[in-house]
Amino acid sequence: MKGFTKPLILIFVTLLLDQVLKFWIKLNMTLGQEFHIIKDRVIIHFTENNGMAFGLELGGEMGKLALSLFRIIAIIAIAYGLYYMIRHKYHRGLILNVSLIFAGAVGNIIDSVFYGVIFSESTWYTKAELFPEGGGYSSLLHGKVVDMFYFPIINGNFPTWLPLWGGQDFIFFRPVFNLADTAISVGVILILLGQKRYFKEDVPTVSNLNNEIVED
Repeated sequence: MKGFTKPLILIFVTLLLDQVLKFWIKLNMTLGQEFHIIKDRVIIHFTENNGMAFGLELGGEMGKLALSLFRIIAIIAIAYGLYYMIRHKYHRGLILNVSLIFAGAVGNIIDSVFYGVIFSESTWYTKAELFPEGGGYSSLLHGKVVDMFYFPIINGNFPTWLPLWGGQDFIFFRPVFNLADTAISVGVILILLGQKRYFKEDVPTVSNLNNEIVED
C-alpha cells in the first residue's frame, strides 16, 4: 500500500464532499432555486444537465447513454494509469493531480449511473425524494448530473461593432458546475503548469556522450 495512501485519501475526500453536496442540493432545493453567497457574484444555483462538464450535452437518450458508457471506460483507463504511475513511482504531484481528475470523473458518473434510479424528479416547484415509492425519475445510466456553483463575476455587453455577438449580453463566468468538475479542472491545470517537473527528460551530459563514443 506504500504510495497509495495519499491518492486514495484525496479521492475519497473529494468524492465524499462532492456527493454530500449533491445529495443536499437534491433533497433541499427545487430546480432553479438559488442562494446568493456574495451578492450577485457567488451563487449556489441548482440545475441539472444530461451531459458533460459545465453543462455541455450530447443530444437524446442515445447520446446520454453513449456519454455514460464513455465515462465508465474513461474511468477504467484513468484508474489503470493511476495504478501504473504509483507502482512505477512517478512524480508525487502528478499522481495527486491525476487522482483529482479520477475523483471528479467518478463523482459525475455516480450521478449519471445512479441518480435516475434513487431520486425522484426535481422540478421548479418540488424537491426530490430519495428512494421514492414509485421509483426514480429515470433508468440506470440515464441520470442527470447535479450542478450548483455559479460565478457571474463580470456582467456587460459585447461592443456593437463585434460580428455576431455585437450588443448582446456578456457574462463571465456563465457555466454552472459542481465540485467534481472543479476537481477535474484543477487537476488538468496543475498538470499543465507542472509538466516540466512531472515529465523530465534525461539530457545527455558530456560524460555520457564520451562513454558512448568509447563504447562504440
